[in-house]
Amino acid sequence: MKERETLGSRLGFILLSAGCAVGIGNVWKFPYITGLYGGGAFVLVYLFFLVIMGIPLMTMEFSVGRASRKSPLLGTKVLQRSGQKWHLQGYFAMAGNYLLMMFYTTVTGWMLHYFYLTATGSFKGKDVEQVAKVFGGMLGQPSVMVLWMVVVIVAGFLICSMGLRSGIEKVTKIMMTALIVLIVALAVNSILLPGGMEGLKFYLLPDFKRMYQVGIGATIVAAMNQSFFTLSLGIGAMAIFGSYVDKKHTLFGESVRVAALDTFVAVFAGLVIFPACYSFGVKADSGPNLVFITLPNIFNHMPLGRFWGSLFFIFMAFAAFSTVIAVFENIISCCMDLTGCSRKKVSFTNIALLTVLSLPCALGFNLLSGIHPLGGNSSVLDFEDFLVSNIVLPLGSLIYLLFCMYKGGWGWKNFIDEANTGEGIKMPKWLRPYMAYVLPIIIICIFVIGLKDTFNF
Repeated sequence: MKERETLGSRLGFILLSAGCAVGIGNVWKFPYITGLYGGGAFVLVYLFFLVIMGIPLMTMEFSVGRASRKSPLLGTKVLQRSGQKWHLQGYFAMAGNYLLMMFYTTVTGWMLHYFYLTATGSFKGKDVEQVAKVFGGMLGQPSVMVLWMVVVIVAGFLICSMGLRSGIEKVTKIMMTALIVLIVALAVNSILLPGGMEGLKFYLLPDFKRMYQVGIGATIVAAMNQSFFTLSLGIGAMAIFGSYVDKKHTLFGESVRVAALDTFVAVFAGLVIFPACYSFGVKADSGPNLVFITLPNIFNHMPLGRFWGSLFFIFMAFAAFSTVIAVFENIISCCMDLTGCSRKKVSFTNIALLTVLSLPCALGFNLLSGIHPLGGNSSVLDFEDFLVSNIVLPLGSLIYLLFCMYKGGWGWKNFIDEANTGEGIKMPKWLRPYMAYVLPIIIICIFVIGLKDTFNF
C-alpha cells in the first residue's frame, strides 16, 4: 500500500489551512459588518465567538484528519465502530466541496478579470456609472465568465496534480506570503491618504453607541455567523490538512494560529477599505458592489491608482485562489480514496467534471439569468451559496461535533487525546460540558437563523 503523503513543514500546514479559511468573504464582508456593528466593539464580540466556537470546531476537524490519516470521505469510517453509519458524513462532505467550487471558481474568475482590467488601464477616465457598467458587462458575457472560470479550474488542478509538497504546499506558501505582504502595503497606503485616519478611527475604535443602535442581538448574530463561516468548517476542508501533518504539535494550538492568521487578513482588509473610502467621501458598501464598483472608483482618483488597484485585485485573486487549491486538494483526496486512481488521473478527470458543474453559475447571469431558484432576483450563485453556507457547513459541523463528543461516535476521550498530542496549547478537559451541550445549540441556532433570513419566516 502506498504511503500517505505528508506536508514538508509546519509552516506549510498553517499556511495551507489559513489559505483555505482566507477567502473573499474576509474582504467584502468582515470590514463592512465591523463598521456597521460598532467597529472595535464588534471585533471583540467576533473574537469571543471565534474562541468559543470556531477554534474548537476546527480542532475537531484537524483531529479526525490526523487520527484517521484519510480524506474526509473515509475519515469517520476509519474511526467509527463496526456497524455505525458515521461514514455517510464523508459523502456529505465530499458533495459540499464540489458544491462550494461550483460557484467559487466563477467568483475567483471575477478577481482575475478585474486584475487584468485594472492592470491594462481599462478603468482610466471612466466615471462612476461607467465603472458600474463594467461589472454588469462582465456578468452579461458568457464567454468572459466561462473563460476565467475554466482558467481557475485548470490552473488549480494542474497545481494539485504536481503533488502535495512540490505543487500545493510550494505554491500556497508563495501565494500566502505575497498575500500578507500585499495587504500590509495596501493598508499602509490607505492609512496615509488624506483623511485616512478618520476612516481608521471609525473602523477600529469601539463604538458601543453604534452597536446599541443596530441592536445587541443583531450584533451577536452577525459576530457568531462571521466567526463560524470564516473558517470554512463542516466540509472536511481542515480535516484533509490534519491528515497530512505530524504529531509534534497540539491541534488546538495549531487551530489558534490558523484562526489568528485568518483574522489578521480580515482586519487588515478593513484597514485598506475604510481609510480609502473616508479619504474620498465614499460609503463602504458590502458584497460585490464594494470590490467591483466602489473600490475601482476610488483607485481611479487615487495617486498611482492603477498600480494600487492592480495590487488589490491580485491580492483578491490570491485570497480566492488559495481557497480553491485547498478545496481542490480535498476533492482529489476524496476521489483517490473512492476510486483508487492516481493523483494525476483524478486531477485531470476533475477538470472536465468541475467545468461542467460550474457552468450553471457562470451562465446564471446571462444565458440562464431567467432562472431565480430562491425567488425575486436570485441567481444560480445565490442558490448554491445558500446550500453551502446555510445547509452544508452548519450541518456538517454539527456532525463532526457529535462524532467527537459522544460514545456513539469517536468519543470525547479519543478526540481530546488526539487534539492534545504534541507540544503547544492544550484544550482544557473542563470544556467538555460546554462542547457537548452548549456548542451544538449554537450551531443549530446558526442553521435556523440562516433559513429564517433566507425565507423570511
